[in-house]
Amino acid sequence: MDGRDKNVQHFLELIKKSRRGKFKIYIGMSAGVGKTFRMLQEAHALLKSGIDVKIGLVESHDRKETVELLAGLPVIPRRSLFYKGKQLEEMDVQAIINLRPEVVIVDELAHTNIEGSKNEKRWQDVMEILSSGINVISAVNIQHIESLNEDIRKITGIEVKERIPDSVVAQADEVVNIDLTADELITRLKEGKIYRAEKIETALNNFFRREHILQLREMALKEVASQVERKVESEVNVANLPRRERFLACISTNEKTARNVIRKTARLSNYYNSNWFVLYVQTPKESGDRIALDKQRHLINNFKLATELGAEIIKVEGPAVAKEIIQQAEQRKITTICIGKPHLSLIKIIWATNVFNELLKKLTAVEIDLVILS
Repeated sequence: MDGRDKNVQHFLELIKKSRRGKFKIYIGMSAGVGKTFRMLQEAHALLKSGIDVKIGLVESHDRKETVELLAGLPVIPRRSLFYKGKQLEEMDVQAIINLRPEVVIVDELAHTNIEGSKNEKRWQDVMEILSSGINVISAVNIQHIESLNEDIRKITGIEVKERIPDSVVAQADEVVNIDLTADELITRLKEGKIYRAEKIETALNNFFRREHILQLREMALKEVASQVERKVESEVNVANLPRRERFLACISTNEKTARNVIRKTARLSNYYNSNWFVLYVQTPKESGDRIALDKQRHLINNFKLATELGAEIIKVEGPAVAKEIIQQAEQRKITTICIGKPHLSLIKIIWATNVFNELLKKLTAVEIDLVILS
């Protein structure tokens, strides 16, 4: 692509961006904090102001307050699908696009659509609606953000299956935290405002334990603060801004370790609103005809995860891992290199060579930080 083609492409991207709908996300620490309630309150306020707002999809979960607020709001009927002999309902994306309301309310952003739907995930439906120029107000709980998955599992002991890429949150024009204290949330649960009576005791003993709520609340507050900082950096002309961070996550074929390094680097990148890369150095021992099939599969899965989280993948071949890291860091103007703990295979390769001292010297000389992640 020559310079003229690049200019044309850039102009087309600007046009698409200007036509794209505005995107607002309500984030909460857990179910029951009032995200849906707040969205519906906003919908009523917009309707009173003469804005054409419609409900694309809202799950009331039989909560009295939510059901009452839905009254008087125009709802776009869901479409029916047959799945495994059952008639189920999903949001009708095409009907929303055809009706073209100014604003559409779409709940539960991390939802997985029924098999046979056009898009696998609801967040993909929302991207399609935004691309058609319709403004969207949506909601998600903090535990559904991809890069936080491992942290959430450690806190709650629960593996959250439905997740959204961090890039979806990053595309929001406005991110709002719906906050409650731990005591307020537990009181709502005990009063039956979140789950039915038979589920309350189980919830109190598991996900809704006070120590879990406090940690999830902190994560939600940090996430929204990070998004606000991103907005300030992109929209406010601030003099003497610090250096622009660029992260390089170095991974091996170890599935769990690589996934952890990827997620933690994604969080750092998200916090600093910066570009980041994932580097895999293929040594002769892991060449295409020698690498074990399971390691190859793990590598592909981790590349996919990194791409979903917004990384650029770098795959190079060479016998000297440290030399390749230095070369890529210099080429990409990296400010921080992220690697795993010394017991990991990647570190063993580096420590086992005389190049490690060269790596440290080089990083110091060019002011590149080295972060060893747990």
